Order: sequence, then C-alpha cells, then structure tokens
Amino acid sequence: MAEKSKKPVPNKPKFSAWWIYTAIILVFLGLNFFSSGSDHGNPKEILENQLMTYAKNGDIKRIDISKTPGNEIAYIYLTDEAKQKSEHSKPADNGMTLLNSEGGADYEYRYGTLENFEKQLSEVQESQKFNVKYLPLDKDVFGDILLTLLPIAVIIGIWIFIMRRMSSGGAGGAGGQIFNIGKSKAKLFDEKTDVKTSFKDVAGLEGAKEEVQEIVDFLKNPEKYTNLGGKIPKGALLVGPPGTGKTLLAKAVAGEAKVPFFSLSGSDFVEMFVGVGASRVRDLFKQAKEKSPAIIFIDEIDAIGRARGKANFSGSNDERENTLNQLLTEMDGFGTNTNVIVLAATNRADVLDTALMRAGRFDRQIYVDLPDVRERKEIFEVHLRPLKKVADELDTEFMAKQTPGFSGADIANVCNEAALIAARQGKTAVGRQDFLDAVDRIVGGLEKKNKIITPAEKRAIAFHEAGHATVSWMLEHAAPLVKVTIVPRGRSLGAAWYLPEERLIVRPEQMLDEMCAAMGGRAAEKVTFDKISTGALSDLEKVTKQARMMVTTYGLNDKIGNLTYYDSSGQNEYNFSKPYSEKTAELIDKEISSIIEEQYQRAIKILEDNKDKLNELAEVLLDKEVIFKDNLEKIFGKRPFDKPETGKETEESESTIVEEN
Repeated sequence: MAEKSKKPVPNKPKFSAWWIYTAIILVFLGLNFFSSGSDHGNPKEILENQLMTYAKNGDIKRIDISKTPGNEIAYIYLTDEAKQKSEHSKPADNGMTLLNSEGGADYEYRYGTLENFEKQLSEVQESQKFNVKYLPLDKDVFGDILLTLLPIAVIIGIWIFIMRRMSSGGAGGAGGQIFNIGKSKAKLFDEKTDVKTSFKDVAGLEGAKEEVQEIVDFLKNPEKYTNLGGKIPKGALLVGPPGTGKTLLAKAVAGEAKVPFFSLSGSDFVEMFVGVGASRVRDLFKQAKEKSPAIIFIDEIDAIGRARGKANFSGSNDERENTLNQLLTEMDGFGTNTNVIVLAATNRADVLDTALMRAGRFDRQIYVDLPDVRERKEIFEVHLRPLKKVADELDTEFMAKQTPGFSGADIANVCNEAALIAARQGKTAVGRQDFLDAVDRIVGGLEKKNKIITPAEKRAIAFHEAGHATVSWMLEHAAPLVKVTIVPRGRSLGAAWYLPEERLIVRPEQMLDEMCAAMGGRAAEKVTFDKISTGALSDLEKVTKQARMMVTTYGLNDKIGNLTYYDSSGQNEYNFSKPYSEKTAELIDKEISSIIEEQYQRAIKILEDNKDKLNELAEVLLDKEVIFKDNLEKIFGKRPFDKPETGKETEESESTIVEEN
C-alpha cells in the first residue's frame, strides 16, 4: 500500500512557462498605461506664433519647460484674466464652453532647440513678466529598464522555448532532435510498470513459450544455472511469419520477467545524421547495464541487421552498417555476468548478417510458426473472451479446422469481423454463421451483389466455377470442395472454397492434381463454349508458380534432374545473373509449359467425360448463386476417395480459395 501512495497522480496538470511570460508582458503594459498620466493634465498644443502672441499680450502666467530627452515640451499656464477671453475657450458640440481642468496646463508647445527657445522667451520677458520653471528630468528608471530589457528578454524567451522544444521528450521523446539525438529511444517497462500481458494471454506457441520462459527464469534465478558452470545466453532471435505472435511473446516477457524491459524498433536507430545509430546503440546498452538484470527487445531487427555489403550500390547504407557494427560489438562486448539479454524479432531472418546470427550474440533462434489446429483452437478461445455474447452452438474446434494457415493476428481479425457482422445484422449474440461469413470476408473479400454483370458473363463465370468443382471432385489428391459461389467478392467474379489436407511433405501426384483442378475453370470454358477468357488469371498464376517450384526448387522434373536453384541464404536476391546457363533456362521454360499444358488437357478430358454433370452443376449454380458440398453429392454421388469417418481424425483440414479476376 505504501508503494501505491508514492505513485504520481495521473493527468496532473503541468506548469507552463507561458504564464510567466504573459504576466511580465501584462505588468509592462500596465506600467506604461498608468505612467502615461501627467500632472499637466491634457493641454492643447499650440504653434510658435500663437505662443509669442499670447506672451506679448500678457496672457501667460507661467511656463514649465521639460528638458527630458524625447519630451521637449513647454507647458503654458494662463492668467485668470486671460482665461476669461473668448479666444482661450473652445465651443463644444453641445454649445457649452470647455475650460481647462483646474491645476493643469492650458497649452503645450513642442520646442526644437532649448537655447533658441530660451532666447525667444528672454526677448518677450523684457516687456512682459511671467515665470519660467525648468522641470526635473523624468526618472522612470523601472520603466526605462523594462523598455530596454524587454526585447532582449523576449528574444531569450523565444530561444529557450525553441531549445526546449528541440530537446524535449528525453531520450525517447518525439521532439528529441538536437541535444538528445544520440540518446536511445527505447521505451522502458520497469517492474513497477503496469504491463498486463502475461504468458497465459499467449495461446499456442508452446515450444516458443518454453524457450522464452527459460530466459525469464535466467534473469530471476541466475544462480540456479551459473552454479553449475553454465552461462546465461546473451540473445534470442524470434523468427516467423508476420502475425504469429513474436511481439506478443516479447510483451509477455515484459509482464513476467519483473525486470527492466527496454523495447524499441530497429528503425529507431536509423537517422539522417551520421553516427546517430551507433550512439543510440551505445546509450541503450549503457542504460541496460545500469539497470541489470534487464532485457532489451528490438522489434524488426532486419531494419539494421541486414547483411553488410549487399545492395550497396549507392553507398547509402553506410550509416546502417555502422549501427550494425556497434550492435555486434555491444552484444559480444559486455561480460556474461551483466545479466542483460537481447531479444529480437524478424520475419526476414534470411537477410540478416551472419555475424549477428552466430553463437555468442544470438545464441538461440526461436521459430514461431503458424499455429496448427490445436493451437488455433486455443487462440480462438483467447480472442473470444473479449466478445460480450457468443452463441452456445459455437464450436471452437470446428472454427479451428475452418481456418488453417491463419496466423494469430488473422484469427483475432476473424473474431472482430464476426462481431461486426453480427452487430450489423442486429443480432444479440455472435453465432457460428457470423464466424463463417467473417472467414469468407477476410479470405475472399466483401461481396459485391450490385456489380453489373451481363447474362453471358454470368453464365461463363458459372461454368468456370463448375469446372473447378467438377475436376477437383474427380481427382483423388485434389482438395475436397466446401462451396462455390458466383457472387463477386473483392476483385474476383467467382470463388471456390476447398479444405485440402495439411501436409508436411508433398508428392508430385498431389501437386499435379491440384494444378489440374486449378486449370478446370479454363478447361470448362473451352469444353462448353469453345472459347477461353481472361477469367483464369489467378489460376494461371498459381499453376505457373507450382510448376516452376517443381522444376527449379524441388527437383521433381526428370529432364532437369535432382537439382535445385533455391538459395535459402537469400544471396541470389542481389545477383543479376541466373545460377544456370541459357540452355538450361530454355529447358526450364519448356518443362514448365509442358507440365501446365499436360494438366490442362487432362482437365479437358475429365470435363468431356462428365459434360452432362458439368452442365447440370452450372445450371444449379446459376439458379442459386451459391452451392455447397451437398449439391455436388446429389449430382456426382459420394467421392470414392473420401475416407470413412472413424471418429479419430488425425489429419487437419485447410481452407483455401481459388479466385477469378
């Protein structure tokens, strides 16, 4: 309880220096305003000839002369008899006579040179007697000082304000541009910071969690490992596809470790000034050592960790390489007893520098893969917690089977999209159909029922999709179909959903059957209309990639042989030359074309043998616009390749989509 009382009150208003500046300006204006009053009243200004005339006529009683520089004024006081004269009174707008205020001067005269003015007065005083009084100099010292120093103070204030803006925000502030430009921009989460994410919020990723939990245990109980002569690892690299939970794991470490946790992105080191990145690296490790034991987390480390000397055609990455060099030195420079561990995350481990990946820097590489069906079920359960109401019939295991290949971020998006769909339809709970619609929305895009399609185009689309469904139904290794639609979605005019088996290894016959099913759409157009269209663009792209992978990557072509031109290190990305000769390139192109054409002819043969069923399926699709597996079973009967359900399903299903442009 004592610790809570010491915490600063949130949202405490900050004192602004602008209040001081405003007060000074108001005081200065007030002094000038109140000091502007004079004991001489508000006399009327006259000219030299008028003054001489009044003096010669004996109307002047006294003249007060001010010798203050910038205020060369003579104040003229009239005699009582002169005040009665009409020439010394001025009629007002209402007809009344305006008299000078009692005790104030009647006129004022601005003289030029005092000597000339005194000479003129002495000539008049020979005939007329009036008093001449010299006023003391105005000694408004405070006002003069303010008047002199205010511009300087304003300039200094503006300079201080600009400097504070340029150096505000400390080491990680957005305005730290000049004085703190070499400081680390890492955000510090200490043991007192309220970090709510823990390992229980990370579903699946059991292997990765185990590795990361061990790192946390290193920092909590280092003696447990060092007593046996072991050394605490210096770094761990989280590698995996986008959205698999690498940053979430790091947040869980920050919540569980109860040690200072420095978090920043690889791009935080990059700056337009030379030497800033290396300076920030030094400052980051200095802070971490001072707060040891501590964890440093660098997200997207490939921003500074790319292999040196690659794509350096313009010399623009010298600063990045200097930053990387400093990082390498710091990671291998501090002793093992400092208890500072570096965590990093990237989805481009293939481009990282080999010196960064070696043992002693990143001792461990933790692979965070896409979740399997069991892990997806756990992820669904985590993301269903924030939803207020979920229908009882919702089966997370079923949803996990419908979303293979989805990352954790994709599943979170599915849950959110399902809630939006349910709310849009006015439902009180999120149901199973809402989740299925959300999957379709994310995979295929938004339905465009108002898209203008001519009857001829709609018929061509229906036969195209029916061709996919027919060929995939007749092939053993093709993915079983879930549903087909000719309602436009996103950029596609029609789509077919499949649930293929998830395989760790793929055999040539499986790849060929998938290619044949993909070519079924164009084949159906050829068989039915004896014409083809541009609607098979996505199919051609898919099969071309598969055929090229068969020939150049997996070594599944007899003429090319057991060769692969795949480079897992990514070195070939920066090469202008191909790793094979021109003659081999011609052979590769020929074999790719041969494989695709062979599967195209195979699809045509299947559709010609089942043309009646193809026509029937297309007509049903034109009528209903969306058909499911049951509609195909009524036309084609049960698939002979489907295994009977035994209740012990060991293989997982995977949903994909074939889109047509």
